[in-house]
Amino acid sequence: MWKKLLVTDEKVWATIPLRIALGVIFLAHGGQKLFGWLGGKGLIGTSDFFALKLGLTPGMLWALLAGIGEFGGGLLLLMGLFTRLGALSIAIVMLVAILKVHGGAFFMPAGAEFAFSLFCSALALLIAGGGKFSLDAWLQKNER
Repeated sequence: MWKKLLVTDEKVWATIPLRIALGVIFLAHGGQKLFGWLGGKGLIGTSDFFALKLGLTPGMLWALLAGIGEFGGGLLLLMGLFTRLGALSIAIVMLVAILKVHGGAFFMPAGAEFAFSLFCSALALLIAGGGKFSLDAWLQKNER
């Protein structure tokens, strides 16, 4: 079972749209947290939000971890490089978001269903790996 979790099937196409969607979403969200891109608060604003509104202290540490997890995870998924590491990173961030931000409701406007769907998508990539057109598959093929 462990071997199956660690090796990607280079014939699987289904991971491509998941990697692209999650990669773009989390590059953007991580960029908002780390760099203030796309109207984000940047690292200082995010750390204040984490500490003051969510009770995650020290806020700077948690904001940095979330930003790196999202931005780095999104980048890894887009490239299909260390896909499982990127997916694990995103799954952890989404689990924290579900519990700390959306814990009181499942349905929108403040609900967890979107974060839950992102969490489950990340879990799917954690299980499947990068699949077709991933650097994981290319490296695996050239390792033989």
